[in-house]
Amino acid sequence: MPPTLILVRHAEALHNVDRDYTIPDPELSELGRRQCRDLKKNLMSKIPKELDVELIIVSPMKRTIETALLAFRGLIEKGVPIQAHAAWQENSAAACDTGSPILKLEAEFPQVDFSHVDPVFPDKKSPAGARYKYSRQAIIARGQFSLHDLYDRPEKAIIVVSHSGFLRVGVTGYWFFNADYRIFEFEERQEGMTLPYKLRQWESTVKGGLGLSWEDPVPLGDGLPDDP
Repeated sequence: MPPTLILVRHAEALHNVDRDYTIPDPELSELGRRQCRDLKKNLMSKIPKELDVELIIVSPMKRTIETALLAFRGLIEKGVPIQAHAAWQENSAAACDTGSPILKLEAEFPQVDFSHVDPVFPDKKSPAGARYKYSRQAIIARGQFSLHDLYDRPEKAIIVVSHSGFLRVGVTGYWFFNADYRIFEFEERQEGMTLPYKLRQWESTVKGGLGLSWEDPVPLGDGLPDDP
């Protein structure tokens, strides 16, 4: 059976405060750190009662890593692995959505396993980084790759800490407020199916697990530019 997915948007980061998208790989704001406490209190109350989390995946960006380390420290201390994966990074190539070199992140966050990160990261502009470029086709394809990568994993439940844009237009079609989360099950697939991977949301999170996020969905790829 495919794992249950707990998809989390990072807490408020410095670029969210004044919408300054020129800040490179921004860290969490003070409000963001407080939001992590609310996330921890709410979501951890469901673990292990409703959710048996056996893996944490993070976008290899400072704000997503910090959110995971603050909100899910208890799980990590109990031995739940935390892995970084480039496929869950944010959409644009703006400074705020472009990651830091992996060697720098490894030194700053030794708790995180960076061995699974695509070696091309954080490149999004060269031919080598084309799968991460800012286009509707590339982002939808990356969302499908991300779901394909998780579908056959053995864990009962996986937390993924990612970004609002990618989670909304690349993966789920739903809005995510800072530090809010949604819980999904995979739609059943028959062996050999070539149809897209689809998710079914828990009724309890249709407004976000914290009740902060907009309820109405949008189409995947909404508002993204097409490939030239």
